[in-house]
Amino acid sequence: MTERRDLLDPVNKPSRKAPLVWALGAAIPWAFLTLGQLVWFAVDRRDWWVHALAAVGTLLGIVVFVVVVPWWRYRVHRWDVDPRAVYTRTGWLTQERRIAPISRVQTVDTERGPLDRLFGLANVTVTTASSAGAVRIVALDVDVADGVVAHLTDIAAIGGEDAT
Repeated sequence: MTERRDLLDPVNKPSRKAPLVWALGAAIPWAFLTLGQLVWFAVDRRDWWVHALAAVGTLLGIVVFVVVVPWWRYRVHRWDVDPRAVYTRTGWLTQERRIAPISRVQTVDTERGPLDRLFGLANVTVTTASSAGAVRIVALDVDVADGVVAHLTDIAAIGGEDAT
């Protein structure tokens, strides 16, 4: 019988600022929709019940996507790195757990959108020799992201294997 090597359940959380950044990112399109509805109401006051129904739908969307989803994502999203692999758990309604062996790592990149830069966050993308695509570690503080990139680069260099 072969020895079972336990794979980590990722334990590291995104930055504590992540829910705020996710909420703001979700609020932007909802703000435009709300503005559009206000203009629509100002231009056409007929059928008030249609406006009320649209407003209720918008309010429910705001509550779900600006309040609930960022909080839930923060509770679910996890990441970890060890000498064997990169581990992530993501999602909110459908959850996905990804494990990328270090021997398959091809590149490690960081990405910072406008809200990320404003709040000092970065996303780390680990590209692997896999048809499943890259593994993303999202919403890390910049210094943590830089440390993860340096650590992964060091581990991959020690392995010295070509992932292609």
